Amino acid sequence: MAEDEPRTVSPVAHREGPATAKRAQVQAAVLKATEELLAGGASYAELNVERIATAAGISRTAFYFYFRDKRDLLMRLAGDVTELLYAQADIWFSGEGDDPEREIREALTRIAELYREHGVLIRAIVEVSTYEEDIATFWRGLLARFVDATARRIEEEGQAPDTAHATAFALTWMVERTYYQQLVQDVPVAEDALIDAIVGIYRGTVYGPRP
Repeated sequence: MAEDEPRTVSPVAHREGPATAKRAQVQAAVLKATEELLAGGASYAELNVERIATAAGISRTAFYFYFRDKRDLLMRLAGDVTELLYAQADIWFSGEGDDPEREIREALTRIAELYREHGVLIRAIVEVSTYEEDIATFWRGLLARFVDATARRIEEEGQAPDTAHATAFALTWMVERTYYQQLVQDVPVAEDALIDAIVGIYRGTVYGPRP
């Protein structure tokens, strides 16, 4: 069996167990080491558990105590980064609505900053999702949270639920694909101009043209 293929492990070899300071510390070290290896030029495909564990300062056996395999690790990283992204998107999701354009712009600007900060990780997640269906399903599930929150906000503006959900789906995936392309294009679009364009799309789609 290849080192990183799915494994059958005993409950002793891998268990979630209660949250403890040591568990949190080790898991954080593994996640940080993986992102640093990706930032250093390694691709997800060429990273193996031995290399990740060594970078994190733990043994290969210890890695399997905290993570089932590389897929589990990547999903955990994806979950962490989407929590950060959601916290910024929530500026608009939970905004007062007095100045929605300002809220949308602030959320998009902060999300763009996170895409730059965690670009290597987001690239790995999106790229692996193109050939590993379990990662693709997981990523779509994470993005569904953004779709649902966007739909709720749109419904507050008077759109019917079905229309609001369809609009939210299109807007959410537009931002995800656009910001991903900013990471991979040799000559990305100027960020200010890009955010202006997306804000305009949100404004026109959700709130209608300016009076």
